Amino acid sequence: MGANTSSKPPVFDENEEVTFDHFEILRAIGKGSFGKVCIVQKNDTKKMYAMKYMNKQKCVERNEVRNVFKELQIMQGLEHPFLVNLWYSFQDEEDMFMVVDLLLGGDLRYHLQQNVRFQEGTVKLFICELALALDYLQSRRIIHRDMKPDNILLDEHGHVHITDFNIATILTKGMQVTTIAGTKPYMAPEMFNSTKPTGYSFAVDWWSLGITAYELLRGRRPYHIRSNISPNEIAHVFRTATVMYPAAWSKEMVSLLKKLLEPNPEERFAQLKDIQDFPYLADINWDAVLQKRIMPGFIPTKGRLNCDPTFELEEMILESKPLHKKKKRLAKKEKDTNKSYSSQGCRLQKHLESLQRDFIVFNREKGQAEEERTSNSIKENQIPKSVCQLHKPQSGDCLRTLRTPHHLLQS
Repeated sequence: MGANTSSKPPVFDENEEVTFDHFEILRAIGKGSFGKVCIVQKNDTKKMYAMKYMNKQKCVERNEVRNVFKELQIMQGLEHPFLVNLWYSFQDEEDMFMVVDLLLGGDLRYHLQQNVRFQEGTVKLFICELALALDYLQSRRIIHRDMKPDNILLDEHGHVHITDFNIATILTKGMQVTTIAGTKPYMAPEMFNSTKPTGYSFAVDWWSLGITAYELLRGRRPYHIRSNISPNEIAHVFRTATVMYPAAWSKEMVSLLKKLLEPNPEERFAQLKDIQDFPYLADINWDAVLQKRIMPGFIPTKGRLNCDPTFELEEMILESKPLHKKKKRLAKKEKDTNKSYSSQGCRLQKHLESLQRDFIVFNREKGQAEEERTSNSIKENQIPKSVCQLHKPQSGDCLRTLRTPHHLLQS
């Protein structure tokens, strides 16, 4: 895909807001219901990211703006080794952009479609890593609601990362959710009984973890549930179906899956402590898991993109507004001052103006730099004080200490 910058990289002020012009577009790698994803490189730092972009007009027409804003709100407050973390969010006239961690190992759905059968040891580690991520989300009272192989990405070393917070929700204390949301084959039984006052809570994500782990081991899900069947039919499946566990699986793994796939959410494993206390995982060094010091048994193929190559062709050939032609398109649009709007167009324009006004801009890099400066400032203020006390200086020596602390420390 063509780059969006000239051969000479522009110089950017570190205090200005990050925009589309700060990145070079390299290639398309995926798409979803809310937009498309491409690989980008930030011009000043040369760091690589994944950029998700969503067309504003389509989001307004499909009434999806609220979900995009909620996803941004949630992701801005998250940072964890087993999540896909948000780095920047910004907008232009056409699109909303989210720039996140680049993970080139592909999603677990892609590898299942490539007929990969994950070994039990690998799935065991995946369960541990995902349990740490779910515990982190739970500590921030977030239910993901769409845990599935499609939304779990691998990094180059094979570690898992949860992505797509588009239908996630924040649970206030003492509250349960009743909205049916998610991908039906991965949704917990209590989500289909949500007309009752009890609703559902964090346990639904742990059910989805169980379904995903089973599918990774066997290549198919434990329940035959299609996305187009009704909630009543799904509830009937849960009442009547029996989950089959292959004899080749260890008894310990089967026992763990049964705890995750417990239909009663009150008895289901639904917190990290449940997982950590389970005998099958007694040998796990959880600090090592968190620090990614335990290597997975499956490592994605290096030197290739683990995704469908047709995404690149679609972006270049089929897309009516390809990203790599954005700058020319916006420049032309700016010159077009004679455009008239119908009444429907005026309503759309008002929605777009509201979106433009309310969009949440985010820059994690800038926030980290500010935190580092604050931390360094505190350290600098602390060091001269301790040095002055140590050397019992005469008047004016503290000023010299502030200027040359290393010299005085060595004396």
